[in-house]
Amino acid sequence: MALLQMQRIYIYALNKDRKQILDFLQGQGVVEVRTMLKEDSIFHKTDFTAKKHEVEINIETAKEALDILNVHLDEKQSLLSMLNGRKEIPFEVYQCFHEEYQSIVNIAKRIIKLEKMIAENKAEILKLQTQIEILKPWLKLDIPLDFKGTKHTSGFIGAFPKPWTLEEIYEKKALYMPLDVEIVSSTKEQTCIFVMCTNENRDKVFEKLRDLDFSLPSISIDKSPAEEYNLLEHGVEEAQTEINNAIEEIKSYDKDREKLLFLTDYDTMRIDKYEAMGNLLQSKNVFILTGFIPKKDGETVKNLLTSKFELAVELTEPKKKDEVPILYKNNGFSEPLEDIVSSYSPPGKGEMDPTMVMSLFYYALFGLMLSDAGYGFVLALICSIGLIKFGKTIKRPLKNTLKMYLYCGIATMFWGVLFSSYFGDIFDVVGQTFFGATKLPVIPPVWFFPVEKPMLMLSFSMLIGVIHLLAGLAMNGYQMAKRKDYKGIIYDVVFWYVLLISCVILLLSLEMVQNILNIYVNLPEFVVDICSILAVVSAVGIILTNGRESKNPFKRILKGLYALYGISGYLSDVLSYSRLLALGLATGVIGSVINQMAAMTAGGPLGPFIFTIIVIFGHALNLAINFLGAYVHTNRLQYVEFFGKFYEGGGKLFKPFGVNTKYYKIKESRNYGDN
Repeated sequence: MALLQMQRIYIYALNKDRKQILDFLQGQGVVEVRTMLKEDSIFHKTDFTAKKHEVEINIETAKEALDILNVHLDEKQSLLSMLNGRKEIPFEVYQCFHEEYQSIVNIAKRIIKLEKMIAENKAEILKLQTQIEILKPWLKLDIPLDFKGTKHTSGFIGAFPKPWTLEEIYEKKALYMPLDVEIVSSTKEQTCIFVMCTNENRDKVFEKLRDLDFSLPSISIDKSPAEEYNLLEHGVEEAQTEINNAIEEIKSYDKDREKLLFLTDYDTMRIDKYEAMGNLLQSKNVFILTGFIPKKDGETVKNLLTSKFELAVELTEPKKKDEVPILYKNNGFSEPLEDIVSSYSPPGKGEMDPTMVMSLFYYALFGLMLSDAGYGFVLALICSIGLIKFGKTIKRPLKNTLKMYLYCGIATMFWGVLFSSYFGDIFDVVGQTFFGATKLPVIPPVWFFPVEKPMLMLSFSMLIGVIHLLAGLAMNGYQMAKRKDYKGIIYDVVFWYVLLISCVILLLSLEMVQNILNIYVNLPEFVVDICSILAVVSAVGIILTNGRESKNPFKRILKGLYALYGISGYLSDVLSYSRLLALGLATGVIGSVINQMAAMTAGGPLGPFIFTIIVIFGHALNLAINFLGAYVHTNRLQYVEFFGKFYEGGGKLFKPFGVNTKYYKIKESRNYGDN
């Protein structure tokens, strides 16, 4: 339940050593750089926004180039690729990369330019092909489409919207002879024609054509359609050639993929460095770096700095007004849940880290909601394989996620054995269907079947809820003890403990409650009397003390009564744990239904095969759905019911100036941050 203690660090050094000092601190990854001193006439900050923006553009350029490479080389990443981790490279590679930096940026820009050329040529091909399709009906015409006639004649080139014969056309135009009509092409959709007439009949002929829905071609060219068609085809071939050449050139840059990946990491480190430099106070010859460092690393870093550079380092305790960053310190069992706590909110100022206590309940509640030994085994096996094979290379957050679900899987196996749930009732169904087993269950439960005794399961779920809530109150008392608020422990913890436990005992003494829960407890009468007295005393204590911050006695009593009304909230909180019963039963019942459906297909020569397919796919789907439900509802019980009793959060995680790369790990660096 501990958080690492922090110290303020002040580094006073010469500007000539700034780059080397920042490189060293970035490699160590244990200092969060913050501005703690005010600017004055000598020391001031420098704005690196423009340089950061330039570097960010280069990162986006490299990423876009990599995406283009992946498309043209058909690079598909498997689901397990995220487990490959970062590739280690010597620190010397990082130091020397600046020599080829610009050439790699130029390669990325060239790849993007080639992709743009490909897009432009594809658009040009589409345009040319559209024109080709328009020209196809006119290929037999040996004059330009923009032909208007001769000195004494007029020509009309166009189309009717349906099939026509020469006889039908001449019949419509006979009034305006002499007239010459040529059908260039005819389809179900249109009839393309060329009409010649004398100039004096031009207007009458055109008017008649318009009456018959005559339309001019959508393009006008000064060449014959056949000539234009050949030019367009040649244009398509040229554009396609340019596309092919561009694709081949893009593929040739596959050899530079690793350098493009490193470029993104290199510039990410540069951005972090610019952000740190933006928090420095600098004069003409000196700079001051301030921030926070874990106390356990303070002296070590101080000694290393003073041994390497001419500078002064000062370590001091944080001030009361400081917003001290949060750095967790948990064992391997609880550490995987740090991100779950941070998702809600890191511990606030003066608060304890709830991760360790929460982990005891988290794994148990998750396992109880999934509650199938088969599913737990699958979950634990997958996570174990991932940790064994990739544990040394994957980043800390992903490694913690695998560890968290490994422990969740183990807890699920535990509850599954207690309730005899192994992929539902798969052993019973297989034994009965294929081996004629009559003695069921094949594997009896260590405790009981929740389906057969749902009220017992409900009672057990609510018991866990009561314990969980009381643990939250105990955490509140612990925090008050650290603040030496001993009166608060009595008023806000002890009174509630006495009231809640007394009420639970009084409820269990009622015959109606015993009948509902199917639990029969023979409590001595004096125990019931004592609990009644304690409940009244603790209720009065809550009324008198929970409004103690008010000087007005009337307001104090009203606030106390309102606080006592909060006992209804505890009741609803306890009932919330009925989800343990609901989700646990859902997993087992759905699993059993899947098994029964599979058993119905088990007859015939293909029966065992079909049975196996249904079981595999059915249980895979059931595991996925109930895994998600267990995760969501376990988090809810922590965030709402448990944290609601003592935890506010609002802290800020420790974010050290470090090597936060995605693809490569610098061997020389020692990163204590979230990498």
